[in-house]
Amino acid sequence: MIGTGYVGLVTGSCLAEFGHQVTCMDKATEKIQALNKGQIPIYEPGLEQLVANNVKEKRLRFTTDMKEAVESAQAVFIAVGTPASRRGDGYADLTYIYAAARELAHYLKDYTVVIDKSTVPVGTASQVARVIREENPTADFDIISNPEFLREGAAINDFMRPDRVVIGSESARATEVMREVYNPLYLISTPIVATNLETAELIKYAANAFLAIKISFINEIAGICEKVGADVVDLARAVGLDGRIGSKFLHPGPGYGGSCFPKDTIALLRIAQENGVAARLVEAGVEVNAAQKARMVKKIIDTMGGSVAGKTIAALGLTFKPETDDLRESPAMTILPPLLERGGRIQVHDPQAMPEAARLLPDFHYTNSAYEACENADAVVLLTEWNQYRALDLERLKKIMKQPVFIDLRNVYEPEAMRAAGFIYSSIGR
Repeated sequence: MIGTGYVGLVTGSCLAEFGHQVTCMDKATEKIQALNKGQIPIYEPGLEQLVANNVKEKRLRFTTDMKEAVESAQAVFIAVGTPASRRGDGYADLTYIYAAARELAHYLKDYTVVIDKSTVPVGTASQVARVIREENPTADFDIISNPEFLREGAAINDFMRPDRVVIGSESARATEVMREVYNPLYLISTPIVATNLETAELIKYAANAFLAIKISFINEIAGICEKVGADVVDLARAVGLDGRIGSKFLHPGPGYGGSCFPKDTIALLRIAQENGVAARLVEAGVEVNAAQKARMVKKIIDTMGGSVAGKTIAALGLTFKPETDDLRESPAMTILPPLLERGGRIQVHDPQAMPEAARLLPDFHYTNSAYEACENADAVVLLTEWNQYRALDLERLKKIMKQPVFIDLRNVYEPEAMRAAGFIYSSIGR
């Protein structure tokens, strides 16, 4: 497993749990040293124990040595980062993919399957194969595209009980190796979608873009609901009961974020543009998401009387979703800074992300609990629906706050109950 980021570490640990011998390799010496001490660099429920168990059983090990990791491997997964290009043009930066391919090429001995696990644009697998052949013309290998579909906060279950496994290949021999890798999933009748390289590469982008559009759609409908006096929660439930549509991702909120949806939707737009094809729905979904985050800033300011200058705002939750420490493209990281710029004082709490947030946004006041964040606050803004924020003691909250204003950007609480408790309550689409 080349790369021990989120995808590499989860995938490597789960494959070891399947009974395979897995070596995770990374250039980051400090990260590998920490992993060898049992220190996990990311927060993912169940991952620390999974890693510890498989290290103990000697099925999982960590190294910085590419030669050690590759030369005896039958399958080599490339799971390095593919961030958005620093040029700001939306293209995926494939620097780490190609660097890994160039280096591993020199250590391929017997027949090896090289697997792109990272999310990459269409055509990348073919380019990886070209790079390997240029570096080692005698290498006996095949290339596979095997996109990941891991949800942060539920990644281990997603790997162990996936909706499907996608294998993109031009080689029957390589496809058979991949079926052996995923053989334990046959016991639970997991669908295996075997297709060509280009289709496999496009599947991940298409799936994420569809879900992002679904989120943007319900957020747009929520805005209409607010104007006409409708309830988006009831509406979404009724729409979701339609078997053709389904209820998942029909939950209004402050906009989508995370490591996948923002990056993948933009990358899909670039793929479409490169090939002269319109992707208007995806483009609209991206625009609606940006507008939703801006609308949340206005909602907070309006609920607080038209100005936040000199006022204290308690922000509960910083991550883009619960059960992760990921701040990438989180709505909170877009919504809160403008409030600070307008003269607000931001008191925040998040169960997992405050150390990283403090590095990125040092002007916020970081607290040890939700209640500490709410002390003397003129308003509380619920940004991430962590379980510990779902049943706050409203009486206690009201006593410690300067003003009983509650802005619920995740629709966790019931409007009638909040107003009965004496709060000025604002939510989305209700």
